[in-house]
Amino acid sequence: QVQLVESGGGLVQAGGSLRLSCAASGRRIWADDMGWYRQAPGKERQFVASIYWRGGSTVYADSVKGRFTISRDNAKNTVYLQMNSLKPDDTAIYYCNYLQGGPWGQGTQVTVSS
Repeated sequence: QVQLVESGGGLVQAGGSLRLSCAASGRRIWADDMGWYRQAPGKERQFVASIYWRGGSTVYADSVKGRFTISRDNAKNTVYLQMNSLKPDDTAIYYCNYLQGGPWGQGTQVTVSS
């Protein structure tokens, strides 16, 4: 069974950092384009960042550009999201998924206090 499990969320003060992990099981993701998404309370899920398997190129939402970095470790079958200079507006549940789509996991809660 293919499963993506997010972890690494928590409560942090504005200006702080967190690193989220997305561990895949049941499938090797080295040849998959992967993305991070987030959903804030009362809002729709939105794209945050993506990483492409061919060449490792990345794309970021304007709201996180310069603060967040997506990366992957194919040996560990894991995708990461390094989040720096966090703002209260970054508070949301963060999810990872295949860019081509797939079932959503439980996500990991990120709360940024002002």
